[in-house]
Amino acid sequence: MNDIKRAKWLVWTIMLLLFTYGGYSQQCNLNVTGGNSVEITEMFQLNAAQKATLETLSGDFALLRKDVEDQIQKLFQDHPQSTQEELTTLSAKYKMLQQKMVKASWEADKSFLQGLNPKQYQLYLDLCAEAILEPIKVTPVIYTDSIPPKKE
Repeated sequence: MNDIKRAKWLVWTIMLLLFTYGGYSQQCNLNVTGGNSVEITEMFQLNAAQKATLETLSGDFALLRKDVEDQIQKLFQDHPQSTQEELTTLSAKYKMLQQKMVKASWEADKSFLQGLNPKQYQLYLDLCAEAILEPIKVTPVIYTDSIPPKKE
């Protein structure tokens, strides 16, 4: 009987993982919250304000991720898992928490992209086109103080 429970748990876990990764998967995400801020900073040649925004978004997401991971841990510890109905309910609750993190990551990407200038945003669009992914639509910012005026 133990082997049957283990096999059911394994099948359920695999199905859960397959169903949780959807929705935003075709979007061209930078994953600014994923710890690749050095690469993003270099690639887009960020100014000081953009770097600060990137750090803030990453920090805010880290707090959310910790909170959601704690909720997931508590969910798996406390939620009953003896019947198929209980497992289905657990799966729905887990998927909701996972989607909360995916949505927060997408919103962080969008907030970051809104701070890019037109050339930086065009680079993002070019990268998305190369990867055949749908870009997040934003209106780039025109920075008037980024480049000092030429002296004649």
